[in-house]
Amino acid sequence: MNSIEQCENLVKEVYMHFDASHDFQHIERVRKNAFDIADSEPSANREIIELAVLLHDVSDPKYSTEEKLEEERIIKQLNLSDEKIAHVKEVIKAVSFSGGHEVEAKTIEAKIVRDADRLDAIGAVGIARTFAFGGAKGRLLYDASETPRDNMSVEEYRTKETASVTHFYEKLLKLSEGMQTKKGKELAVERHAFMELFLQNLRKETGEQL
Repeated sequence: MNSIEQCENLVKEVYMHFDASHDFQHIERVRKNAFDIADSEPSANREIIELAVLLHDVSDPKYSTEEKLEEERIIKQLNLSDEKIAHVKEVIKAVSFSGGHEVEAKTIEAKIVRDADRLDAIGAVGIARTFAFGGAKGRLLYDASETPRDNMSVEEYRTKETASVTHFYEKLLKLSEGMQTKKGKELAVERHAFMELFLQNLRKETGEQL
């Protein structure tokens, strides 16, 4: 069994305990997105990309109170050089949005994985994931009285329980403009437009200024 197969088996045990917004299906979609983008970036290291995709959410603070515990536990079990481990960790750090306080994606692998993950946060799947997460946390579908925040700390972003539609304005509608790769930018256009159409129809159906 190679390191990727071993890693996949280990992370599945973690993701099976997450809700549908961050389960292993999410990982599979991000991996597909990453490979689609990597096809246009021949210099990219696909092993690093795939390992980072598999691991990028195992220590997500939305689900884990002990920072990087699962990530470290799994990485230690893989037969990887120190150089590869450092590269994978660097990629993972660059993925998180963190309320807009993101780490710069310096390598092509980091740019690809960030774009791949954010593509899964927008469009039809992104809409479904947003409401899946909101439902799992008992959040309102929408709240017309809620004002989306433009500037917030990482702590504020992670702890304030806003309605699901508010999340579109605080994060999802901002993602397409921050895509790092040419392919990522191209793929984001249709998904972003679909979210705009969804919100337009939601406003019509609810009669609310969302």
